[in-house]
Amino acid sequence: MLTRLLDQFRQYAVMFLYLLILFGLFVLNERIVLDQHGLTFAASGFAVINALVLAKVMLVMEDLRPARFVERRPLVYVIVFEALLLTLFFLVFHVVERVAMSLWHGESLDRSLVTIGGGGWAGVICVSLILFISLLPYFAFKHLSRAIGIERVKTLLFRPPDEWTSGRAPETGSRP
Repeated sequence: MLTRLLDQFRQYAVMFLYLLILFGLFVLNERIVLDQHGLTFAASGFAVINALVLAKVMLVMEDLRPARFVERRPLVYVIVFEALLLTLFFLVFHVVERVAMSLWHGESLDRSLVTIGGGGWAGVICVSLILFISLLPYFAFKHLSRAIGIERVKTLLFRPPDEWTSGRAPETGSRP
């Protein structure tokens, strides 16, 4: 029981940190753009709150296994599917969050409609693509770790090539 709890907490912490960095960069970009136009920006705390909430959602989605329909396909399909699904969920969450905040502040519903990425379809597509591409490494690492083992992935990422062989004869030629 304690082992599972610690494992869940570790997973949550990794998801939170990944999302905090990702959302923090979105907030930083928005702050820079608005500063260039002389506008003030006060949404820095949303990156932390969104990362806390959405990391928990990711943890719940982990248990629901939304990619179980594509698990028998090559691993790239599972990675892309989960990144796409989470991108869509995050966009819906962002819209709901903005509507709720606008209503909380007493604004009318039409004023609360979200303008993602500056508004219009171009902004939505741009932010969606950035978010989707940003989520791919997370899911790639997660699924590769499950497929070949976390220690093997750590070895490949953080050790020199001569330590990759793990008992096999060293490979010759250049590495990719």
